[in-house]
Amino acid sequence: MPFQPNQDDQKAINTIRTLALDTVNKANSGHPARFFQCNPSNPSWVNRDRFVLSNGHACALQYVLLHLLGYKVSIDDLKQFRQLDSITPGHPEVGVTPGIEVTTGPLGQGFANAVGLAIAQAHLGATFNKDGYPLFDNYTYMFTGDGCLMEGVSSEAASLAGHLKLGNLIAIYDDNQISIDGSTSIAFTEDVAKRFESYDWQVLHVERGDDDLKAIYEAIEAGRAEKLKPTIICLKTTIGFGSRDAGTHGVHGNPLKADDTVEIKKQFGFDPEQFFVVPDETKKIYGDIAARGAEAEKKWQATFDEYKGKYADEAADISRRLEGKLPDGWEKALPEFKPSDDAVASRKLSEVLLAKLSTVVPELVSGSADLTPSNLTRWKNAVDFQPKENGLGDYSGRYIRYGVREHGMGAIANGIAAYGPNLMIPAIGTFLNFVSYAAGAVRLAALSHLRVIWVATHDSIGLGEDGPTHQPIETVAHFRALPNCNVWRPADGNETSAAYYVALTSTHTPSILALTRQNLPQLAGSTIQNANKGGYVLHEVEGQADVTIVATGSEVAIAVEAAELLGKQGVKARVASLPCWEVFRAQSQDYKLSVLPDGAPIISVEAYTTMGWSEWSHAHVGIDTFGASAPAKAVYKKFGITGEDVAARSQKAIAHFKKLGHPVYSPVSHSFAI
Repeated sequence: MPFQPNQDDQKAINTIRTLALDTVNKANSGHPARFFQCNPSNPSWVNRDRFVLSNGHACALQYVLLHLLGYKVSIDDLKQFRQLDSITPGHPEVGVTPGIEVTTGPLGQGFANAVGLAIAQAHLGATFNKDGYPLFDNYTYMFTGDGCLMEGVSSEAASLAGHLKLGNLIAIYDDNQISIDGSTSIAFTEDVAKRFESYDWQVLHVERGDDDLKAIYEAIEAGRAEKLKPTIICLKTTIGFGSRDAGTHGVHGNPLKADDTVEIKKQFGFDPEQFFVVPDETKKIYGDIAARGAEAEKKWQATFDEYKGKYADEAADISRRLEGKLPDGWEKALPEFKPSDDAVASRKLSEVLLAKLSTVVPELVSGSADLTPSNLTRWKNAVDFQPKENGLGDYSGRYIRYGVREHGMGAIANGIAAYGPNLMIPAIGTFLNFVSYAAGAVRLAALSHLRVIWVATHDSIGLGEDGPTHQPIETVAHFRALPNCNVWRPADGNETSAAYYVALTSTHTPSILALTRQNLPQLAGSTIQNANKGGYVLHEVEGQADVTIVATGSEVAIAVEAAELLGKQGVKARVASLPCWEVFRAQSQDYKLSVLPDGAPIISVEAYTTMGWSEWSHAHVGIDTFGASAPAKAVYKKFGITGEDVAARSQKAIAHFKKLGHPVYSPVSHSFAI
């Protein structure tokens, strides 16, 4: 329908401007709906439109809008902007503020999150919608700026969004040509519109974004009408509109001066002596939007109730997902292995698991950054998530081709996971070394408590000939240091099954599965149940042990070989496997001490940097330099990570502690909370 002006539109806009002004000034920090469908009384309504503020430093604006719409964000919350323990932090955080869909702040992340949210809607719509029953048909609106569009992650995501023809995605580009350093002319002079045209986006222009409401309305309407392309609306705006420093970088990161604030309020028709004022006319406008959203949810629920009668199985699947439950008995699909089974690379074991899980966990979607034949992330007969128009798949497909875009992939997967958050579970693949490309996205998944599973293959010097450019020596230490991120390094089939079990049941934690290229033997003593604890005793000895060897992944078999050699030398060597430090750390102190006990030295073995191992062991066998290009066995030998080397190092450790002549206490005994 054509634009219908409301006599109170300008007052509502000026209310937002002055509330944002008061919010920022109160904190002395920060940066200064007609179409939108939401129900503030139920922020988790599944078919709500999603809004992403990619340039999250402008969150005062978002908090003001949430307050006006009736979300549980009060005037007092606005007054506590950027203050300790408030629900209005300095950048939007999902789970902290009602109505915030994703955590943004690092520029460009929100842009890619929005692409993930749009993918989720497209997939769920194609999977569950029926004629007359549009259960999933929401739009994703994203506000972005010059900074986001300079960051490479947004380019990766925009390129994929154009390929996927995500017509449900509408980006509004705040083109004010200012960044912290000053005018964008100093570093950013590309033609953004032409770039997005080349990505196959619909590109629209609004030349007077500060006040041309009709043009803005018509642009959004045109974006909603375009079904085969995402839309970017290039909105020419003036930063600090109304202030004496308007159009300069001086208003980007600083509150306005008191006298300037007075003049702005006068200009916008507000009393400069009053603060945090919401006129009745503005309350009515936003109250009407909230009421419209509540009615939309009511209609949606009636549609879903009718849907249940016609499509009982699909409705039950939707309801189960919304309740955050995995299908009953899904864990029975996890294969168990015996020592007599063939040696298999853990990347291949992962492929077997994904194939089995795909049949029992329909919300699991997989994908890879152009490494499908190496990551083995695609199960047989999987359908690719693609627009029907390109003949390569359809939106109901559960395999996403991300292209060589690790960072974009990670941030997009965060958006997919955030849509429900239980409606879809993304698994994404690349080489472990290249998860570092996406470190920003992994960090935000952990901060946001999103269940994203990284299938990270080629996990060590064991990948061999590709050499040090591909061999991740330090990568795992980085992600082990990240709060709320489970890093798994399974040693065999049972541990790989355990890794997937815990990854799928850790509903608020991302997981990185570090998987081998080389074959691994199935180990005696490993079980899914034991590995689920993150660490366990693989090989025990009678009486007092002389040494405990603890290892992860491909080095557990080396530890077993070393223990066998030591046994022939009359040395009692225990072996412990520690596939996931984070899960093991959460076990009881007694359990951890049963695995890594007092009384004998503990020596660790891992083909990574030894940094961090002092938490668990006294001495360390590892690699604190870059790797080398050669067949895997030769590289392991070069760096002294063989059964013979570990046995010899164990003997030295035993001799060292005997010479000290005092009791040996496990590092676990020294861990305590202050």
